[in-house]
Amino acid sequence: MPESRPAEPESLRVILGGRRGAIDATLPVAAFAIALVVTQLVDVPQPGPVYWAGGVALVVAAAVAAVRLAQGRKPRSVLLGLLGVAVGAAVAFYTGRAVDFFLPQLILNAGSALAWAVSIVIRWPFLGLIVGGILGQRTRWRRDPHLLLGYQRASWAWVGQYLLRLVVFIPLYLLGADVVLAITRIALTWPLIAVCIAVSWPLLRSALPPGHPGIRHPVDPGVVRGTG
Repeated sequence: MPESRPAEPESLRVILGGRRGAIDATLPVAAFAIALVVTQLVDVPQPGPVYWAGGVALVVAAAVAAVRLAQGRKPRSVLLGLLGVAVGAAVAFYTGRAVDFFLPQLILNAGSALAWAVSIVIRWPFLGLIVGGILGQRTRWRRDPHLLLGYQRASWAWVGQYLLRLVVFIPLYLLGADVVLAITRIALTWPLIAVCIAVSWPLLRSALPPGHPGIRHPVDPGVVRGTG
């Protein structure tokens, strides 16, 4: 028993997004902001600061993707990160506004908040799907009413973090504060994820009764009754 309890928070922390993933997500944004500031302070050749900043972000994102693929990371997650930067850069190139680099991220946060909330209401909380999938449980956790309730409670923390980002990002986007938006985007990545994970775990555990074996061992009431 003393050995199993520390393992579960660690597994949850890894599943819900580790420090490495957050760093990967912020490096292209930091490169975009730095390049934008530099190119606005000095005369740069055409096509202008937005294109240079977007190009630098794409180069950094491609470099991060190459390193992670070489380290054996899953190609899908790596390529999705690269795609996100490419879409943001493409939007900024099209409009000519640096702040539009962050528009896809705003849309993604709004869509994620809605999707996570809906998943809770229909009793298929995304957190359970993610954790269950990584632990090889598939959907067996749904047959455990306590785990289902725990994943529903904990998933609300993730809805909250997406909404918090929107509350901060939208005013900055409307003001056109591209550099400030980049800084807050970086500031609200790993720290906010860390807080969300820290809140998710006690919310999940609050639904588990004493003696429950934990998230790695869903309890099927039907099986328990059948064996009794």
